[in-house]
Order: sequence, then structure tokens, then C-alpha cells
Amino acid sequence: MMRFIKYIPLLVSLVQAKHVVQDWDITYVTTNRGLNQPPRRGVGVNNKLPIPVVRAELGDTLILNVRNSLDVPTSVHAHGILQHGTNYYDGVPMVNGCGIAPGSNFTYEIPLQQSGTYWLHGHAAEQNFDGLQTPLIITDPNDPYPVDEEYLFAVDDWWPITIKESLAILQQPGGLGTPFVYPPQTLINGVFGNLTKPVTFEPEKTYRIRLVSMMSLPLWEFAIDDHELYIVEVDGVLTKPKAVNVVRMAPAQRVSVLVRAKNTVAKNYQYHITVLDEYVPPIPGVYPAQFDGAVVYHPDAPVDIVQSIPSERFDELSIETLEYEPVLVADQSMFLNLTYGFTEEEIPFETINLIAYQDSLVPSLFSALTTGERAINPITYGPQTNTRVLKYNEVVEMLFWSPTELPHPMHLHGHVFQIIERGLVNDTTGASRQRVPDTGFSPLQRDTVHVTQGEYVIARFRANNPGVWNLHCHFSWHIGLGFNMLMVVGPRELQRTMRLPPAVIEQCRIQGIATHGNAAGHNSFNYMGAPDLPFLEAALPEAAAKLAAAGGSI
Repeated sequence: MMRFIKYIPLLVSLVQAKHVVQDWDITYVTTNRGLNQPPRRGVGVNNKLPIPVVRAELGDTLILNVRNSLDVPTSVHAHGILQHGTNYYDGVPMVNGCGIAPGSNFTYEIPLQQSGTYWLHGHAAEQNFDGLQTPLIITDPNDPYPVDEEYLFAVDDWWPITIKESLAILQQPGGLGTPFVYPPQTLINGVFGNLTKPVTFEPEKTYRIRLVSMMSLPLWEFAIDDHELYIVEVDGVLTKPKAVNVVRMAPAQRVSVLVRAKNTVAKNYQYHITVLDEYVPPIPGVYPAQFDGAVVYHPDAPVDIVQSIPSERFDELSIETLEYEPVLVADQSMFLNLTYGFTEEEIPFETINLIAYQDSLVPSLFSALTTGERAINPITYGPQTNTRVLKYNEVVEMLFWSPTELPHPMHLHGHVFQIIERGLVNDTTGASRQRVPDTGFSPLQRDTVHVTQGEYVIARFRANNPGVWNLHCHFSWHIGLGFNMLMVVGPRELQRTMRLPPAVIEQCRIQGIATHGNAAGHNSFNYMGAPDLPFLEAALPEAAAKLAAAGGSI
């Protein structure tokens, strides 16, 4: 295996941390993104799409000045940033605050205490689906993997209908609606995939390639012909180098690979970004779709064309973190059934344990801070939030269970988790069980794990970040249909250490939203007026079952 790691002595950094200031006027943008589609309304920044990449260094502070020029609330979530001590800037309306009111201004001040590959995206009404998203790259001057140059590939999909229109279709009675009749197209770095730009390699240099999946739905893969890829970062966490031929990406995931260039300019090559047709209905030119770009060593060299492009699952259980952390021993385990449910009117919802999330009347973080000892009781946050209250520093095991025909990229805010085990939910013999070694192994840690259909995944994390954190599926449609729950970590520690900035409270005042009390806004065990928890049945209506069998599932 090639050696990439540079061992750096511990020195006092002489680099002056700085403020990275971004001025975002979040606006509507009517566009077709350069695609063969009719223009439709999206959500951009400063009247433009795509939104420029945000870059900073470890130790900087991101100052994100937001003006909301929409006619609905908005927010920005720094995906993968743990927000230690700044849970109120995590950007989830009615969880960490109240969203940014139309016509108002708000500033996020986020200390960047992590390096790696992240992204910024809207977390109000799934506005990322409509364009409000861009990569966030945080470099470390003392990165143990020094490179000569780096490239970024941010991949997303653009639909000819909005998220609001999509959800209306999906919630047709009987579960019969399918937005796939309005198929999307793939964007690479903000432009149509067929226009993806070449990259230039110089002999024997080392390149870092950052991959960011801002997709709303499909999987995709990245490969370079006749070049080995070495995984060195997954979801912002450095790993030991892992040699692969291809990297598979699920929505919201990020991976960095190192590539050592050839020692000659005799040939040029191609890189490939392939959108897969797993769990989505086949649509010619969409699922699957292949986009090829040039890897140029010399402008006059011939292109080495390969006969086949590799394709394989991302093997998380074989990857170790660079900094050793043994397998965590769980203090508690929670069973999380990732499934759908239907109302009596056969309206479909996406759920965890048959609970479809609904916002409370008070931001849940505010409830944790203002209800005293009642903050340790999950009912304080309302049954419709499916809240679990965790003791500070305990180790929590999550058993993700996906028994339906639908997969789920599960994302936890505020933490990374170890991937411990995978298997099939219908396996009665244990033959499909794959697990990391119990000793002498440092399991991969990440913030988003893809739980494929019919599979279970065991993940563990230490609840060491006091706050109120979302756990949700990162398919835009699924979270829009209720696929979300809350983890309240260390409410007693939270009450002792956190004070809300006045600007956070002011956004609630502007919108007439209560800032004290339980889910119903009461400072007692009175829950009158709190959102109802709808009764859902797990049975799939006959008509929707036929649709799913035909490949039209969501």
C-alpha cells in the first residue's frame, strides 16, 4: 500500500484564526438549471443557482449572514458540523430555534472545530430539494494526508417539480402517487452531468478528490480508469487509507480519496460518475445514467478506454478510523423500525416505529432549557416528536431495521457513530451477519449510514454533546413525510451550560412562537393544545402494494 500519512510534530499553531464571512440573501430563482426541462421556481442565494462553494480552515469561525427574501421561513444546516456548544445554530426550525422569518435577517456564528468535507443546506420545508445547498470544505494546515492539489465533485439531482408538489403527489390516498413521472436530471458541480469538466494530473503527484452527495434520492458511484482510490475521510472523519476501485455514495454522505498519478504522460484516462437504478424505477438516461469526464495528463495523448467500469457496495465494516477508538460498549440499545404507515384514509407517511414526526408548538431545545426536571421526561417534547432522552456521555446503540422495499440514508445531527454490524432482517440463520472485530479494531465513524431495503444496521455513539439533535432519513421526500425523531442529550448539563443568544429568541418573537414550556407551551404537565399523534397502520393498501411491486415505490 502506498504511504500517504505525514507525521507532524505537535506545534503551537501560528496561523491566525479568521472569520469567514458569507452574505446570503436567500431568494427564489426561476431556472431550469441548464437542463432540457421547463423552468420552475427554486431557492437560491443572491438570486443565483448554484450556490458557490464555501471554504474555510480549521479554527476559523463561519459568519453566515442570512437575509430571508422568501415568503416562508428558511434556515441553514451545516451538515456534519457537530455544533459543540452551539446547538441553537444547527438550523432545524422548531427544534433548535424558530427558523428565519420572511423579510428578516439572522446571523449564524459557527466555530469550525472540525476539518473535512461537509455541506450547507436548507432544513426548513426541505428547501435543499429546491436548490438551497452547497459544499462546505474545511481544510487543516496540518492535515496528515498532504496533497499537491484537490478536486471536488458535488453531485445532486434537479427535478422539474418542487418539493411541495412532490409531497402532494406522494400523499395521494392509497399511496398511489409517484413523482417519477417527472424525472430529474443529474448535476455535477451545479451543471448538467454531461458537461462535467476535465481534471488535470501531473506525473507522480498526489491528488485529493472530495465527493459530496447532495442527492435527494439515488445512489451514485465514482471511479477513475486504471487508478486506485485510497479512502482517507468519511463524513469528516479521517480514516486509515483503504484501497478501492470505486466509491458508492448515498444521499448526504461525503468521502475523500487520494489518487497517486502515473509516472508518465503517455495516456489520458476517464473518470466516471454513475447514477444507479437501485430502489428507483428504471428511466432511460436517468436511472441508470453514466457521466464521463477526462483525466488529462497531456493534451495530445490518446485516451485509454476500458471495457467495464467497477461497481460495488461501500464496505464500511472494513474501514478503520485514523485515530484509534475501540468498539464502544453500549449502555442502552434502541430498536428503530424504519417503515411507512397509513392513516384510515390511506394517506401514507414515513415513520420511525410507526410515529410520523410533527413539530411541537415550542422549539424542542427551548423546552429542554426551560422545563427544569421535566426536561428528562420524553413526553415534555410531545409524543409526535418520538423523542429519546439520553444521559450525558452514555453509549447508545441504534438498531436500524428496514423491513420494507425502501432503503434509508439515516443521518444523526451533533454526533458521529461507529458502524458495528450489518445483516438481513429476514435472516434466521445468521449467515448474512457481518460485524467488526470486538478488539484491536477502530470502527469507521460517520454521521450518515445507508440502510438498504431488507437490511439492519447496528451503530453506536457516545452521547457527549448536550443538545437536541435530529435523527432522520435524508431522502428529501421521506423527511417531508415525517421520517424524523429527536435525541435530547444531557438536558441537565444543557441547562447548566447553555444560554440562548438574543437573536435566536428574537426570531421566535417575530413569528409569535412561544419560547418556554413543553410541547404545548405550558410550564406543567398540561399538554392541551399540543399536536396530535395520528394513528397509523403498517399494512400497505392493496393498490399501493401493486404499485410498489411494479417499481413505483417511494
